[in-house]
Amino acid sequence: MAILVGALLVLVVWRGALLIGSGSAAGAGIGVAVVVIAVVGAWVLWRSVQFGLRTQALARELEDEGGLPVDDLPRRPSGRAERGAADELFERRRAEAEADPDDWRVWFRLALAYDDAGDRSRAREAARRAIALHG
Repeated sequence: MAILVGALLVLVVWRGALLIGSGSAAGAGIGVAVVVIAVVGAWVLWRSVQFGLRTQALARELEDEGGLPVDDLPRRPSGRAERGAADELFERRRAEAEADPDDWRVWFRLALAYDDAGDRSRAREAARRAIALHG
C-alpha cells in the first residue's frame, strides 16, 4: 500500500510540475499547491512507514526476550476482543506502566492493550513512548 501511495505521490508531483510549466499564473499557482500537498503527503507516508518499522522491531525484540504477551483474549465473531476482557487486560497493563514508567517493554504491552480495547490513538501514543524509551 505504501508503494502505491508513493507512486500516486510521484504522479501528483509530475502533474503539479506540468501545471507550473503551463505558462499561466493560475496553473502555476495550482501546480505549486499540488506539489506542496504531495510533499506533505510524502512526509506523512515516510513517518507512518518509519513508525511501523520501529514498532515491528520492538515487537521482534520483545518476542526474542520472551516478553511478548500471548493474545488469548476472547474474541467476537468480528475478530475484535471482548470489551470486558480487553478492559481488564488494559487495567493490568496500565498498572505495570505506572509502576515502571521508564521501561519501554511495559509501554509496548500497554500499546497492545490499548489497541485491543479499541483506542487506536492512545495505542499509537503508547507505542511512540516505547520507541522513545527504547532509544
